[in-house]
Amino acid sequence: MKLFLRSLLFFLVGTFVLGAVLVIATWAPDQPLEALKPRWAQPPSQFIAIDGMQVHLRDEGPRNDGLPIVLIHGTSASLHTWEGWAAALSGQRRVIRFDLPGFALTGPNRQDDYSVQAYVRFVTAVMDQLGVQRFVLAGNSLGGQVAWATAVALPQSVAKLVLVDASGYPLESASQPPSLPLGFRIARTPGLRVLTQYTLPRSIVEKSVRNVYGNPSKVTPELVDLYRDMTLRAGNRKALGRRMDQGYTGDVAGLKTLAIPTLILWGGQDRLIPPEFGQRFVRDIAGSRLVVFDDLGHVPHEEDPARTVAVVRAFLGL
Repeated sequence: MKLFLRSLLFFLVGTFVLGAVLVIATWAPDQPLEALKPRWAQPPSQFIAIDGMQVHLRDEGPRNDGLPIVLIHGTSASLHTWEGWAAALSGQRRVIRFDLPGFALTGPNRQDDYSVQAYVRFVTAVMDQLGVQRFVLAGNSLGGQVAWATAVALPQSVAKLVLVDASGYPLESASQPPSLPLGFRIARTPGLRVLTQYTLPRSIVEKSVRNVYGNPSKVTPELVDLYRDMTLRAGNRKALGRRMDQGYTGDVAGLKTLAIPTLILWGGQDRLIPPEFGQRFVRDIAGSRLVVFDDLGHVPHEEDPARTVAVVRAFLGL
């Protein structure tokens, strides 16, 4: 019995020491906004005050465009995810993109509310401050859900809609279990979530980003740097846990009320929100069109911006 207790004690002490070593080795405290700006907020970035937040925003292209294109990123992403689309569209159209509250350089909001309803109010506030009354709205993943929820809430404001691997339907209703990125799985686990407030192994970020690409070899070290730095922005890791708690299932009944031109893009290799969900959007949004890119993953606009934006340009008549 004494031998067993001694062995158990050695095991527990060894486990504690190993855990402490791992925490120290991967220690990653929050980074203040000012430390991240030099690399990730170069011109044309700007910051505008919305509801007590300094919102990171890029507003490019001709100001006389009466129907700007607004791009909304997904969970743990940033306005940088649209770099390729913005470059391809801003020569002819005004393109507006921003970091959603709880993510990237905008950081957390004071209410600790990352519900889709709060994001719809946020999008409305940004458009009001910019003086934009009517616009084309595009979004990926969570951003796609925010986009269609905004279109349902403000049908008079949204002229056209582009959904890119959008969320909204219950993931558990998929025919195959979704493959959540490692970072998302950790953020959904209360015990591990606390640990991630202080550590962030680069390998976890890299595995998470590779998980959402159809071709993981396209994930570059700079891209991993971007996602890691955006996660380290002060307050974002706590906000991600709160966002996960609030879920991704929306009031999809509202989709049937939409009567605006809608383009749906999907990555055929999306392991997070499978292509069958694209078919559901087509079924629920009258007159919508679905285009599937068989070799791309959950972020097709980022993985292959040239090929995906070509379809968007045709949809917009450019």
